[in-house]
Amino acid sequence: MSDVEAGKTRDLPIPEDACIEDVRKGDLTTEIRHPHHEIYAEALLRYPTDEFDKVEEAKLRRKLDRRILPLLGICYFFYYVDKTTLSYAAIFGIKEDLSLSSVDYSWLSSIFYFGWLVWAIPSNLIMQRSPPGYYLALNIFLWGALLMAQAGAHNFAGLAALRTLSGAFEAIADPAFMLITSMYYTRSEQPIRIAIWYSFNGVGVAGGGLIGYGIGHINGALQSWRYEFLIIGAFCSFWGIVLFFLVPNSPVKFRGFSHDERLMMIARMRQNQTGVEQQHINWGQVMEAFLDYKAWLFLFLGFTANIPNGGISNFSTLVIQGLGFDTFHTALLGVPQGVLVVIWIALGAVCSHYMPKNCRTLASAVFMLPTIAGGLGFLLAPDDAYVGRLICFYLTGSYQASFVICLSILIANIGGQSKKMIVSGMIWLGACLGNIAGPFFYKSEQAPGYHLGIGSLLVANFLELSLLFVLRYSLMWENKKKEKIRDQIRQDGHLESLNETAFKDLTDKENPNFEYIY
Repeated sequence: MSDVEAGKTRDLPIPEDACIEDVRKGDLTTEIRHPHHEIYAEALLRYPTDEFDKVEEAKLRRKLDRRILPLLGICYFFYYVDKTTLSYAAIFGIKEDLSLSSVDYSWLSSIFYFGWLVWAIPSNLIMQRSPPGYYLALNIFLWGALLMAQAGAHNFAGLAALRTLSGAFEAIADPAFMLITSMYYTRSEQPIRIAIWYSFNGVGVAGGGLIGYGIGHINGALQSWRYEFLIIGAFCSFWGIVLFFLVPNSPVKFRGFSHDERLMMIARMRQNQTGVEQQHINWGQVMEAFLDYKAWLFLFLGFTANIPNGGISNFSTLVIQGLGFDTFHTALLGVPQGVLVVIWIALGAVCSHYMPKNCRTLASAVFMLPTIAGGLGFLLAPDDAYVGRLICFYLTGSYQASFVICLSILIANIGGQSKKMIVSGMIWLGACLGNIAGPFFYKSEQAPGYHLGIGSLLVANFLELSLLFVLRYSLMWENKKKEKIRDQIRQDGHLESLNETAFKDLTDKENPNFEYIY
């Protein structure tokens, strides 16, 4: 069994009489290429192995949870409420007021993702050159401002232009959240943390229903749907200002943590072997990302996972309304849908955390099954089985848990900062394409059954199942190749320790100590 498989590290080759001054002079053989290399080297000197004081590490982890997860979770809440805003605007009269045809409405649902599609990769590279917390906050402030501007739209063209720009500014949110999670949590801790902030999209579904219900009762000078855009946009911009002051840009500069806490925070990341923060774009890593077949697998996973999402997020209210419910009951029935999404994601996180090692792809596959069952039930149930079909529609939300687990697989398996930014962007490029395509499968003439839309959900789910097993066996094969490489290096000479490779900004392919998780 390799040192990586055993979960152990070897000591950093530091002389016994080494001191912090040696670190500052750069005399230690850590080869950390980073503007803050002193504190990274000092962290390895203080903690040469992964044997941390359990009480102190748990205390640090809880503090990180308190300082990071609520910020990302609330932001994700607004992020998903934003996505459902058009859906609630639809039942409060936007289609009639702006004379939107069913095709126009589908295009408004999809065009948001064209802005995202065009700007996703450039935005990721800009974030690498910028303080990530500040860049994220700026984008969220601007997306809120554009959402408020949509309240002033008077025709399809104006609304389409604003939604395209909104998509561009929203493109950074998911990759930024994944980057922040990977900077402060170990690979074993990441699934639950991703699930926590991602589950707020379920809170967003439920909250969107309550907000829509409340806004629908406003009897003001404007139409109800215009208040929807104004109120939600204002909250988004406000939260962008909050994030500017509170989201960390770096472990080195995380306010509110002592020097000793920062050292442990950095040293804990050694076991990830995915590199450190780098503001210099490594174009070799960018090229490697585009030539790595695993990156394309993640893109296709993002695509198949979000064909259902593109349809459901924009047509869920119309599907529920088509089952015979009035406008206000339709808004309220979005609440249990959101609650179930939170439950699905929580169950997915618990399963991926407590299942044996390397069962993440299997857990992701298991959570595809309720979605498939719900889709089949919705299609096959009699047209007048309103309650049964509503329950089946709620079951389709389990695909969210599957996608969360896929995100944890991605950030755990990509090394090198520039490569990580590109591959993170690629899964969301796939998500964009899926969200663009999804709404077009829901034809107004097929209401309330939407047979083509539910059929697209089922086909996408079966494709995603297949891709999960392709990914699983690909990563198993990659690990076997890695072990052969390590054996050869041991025979030929010195295999660097985990300390020596942890913060070199090596890609997963370049780092012989990297082990894939599947």
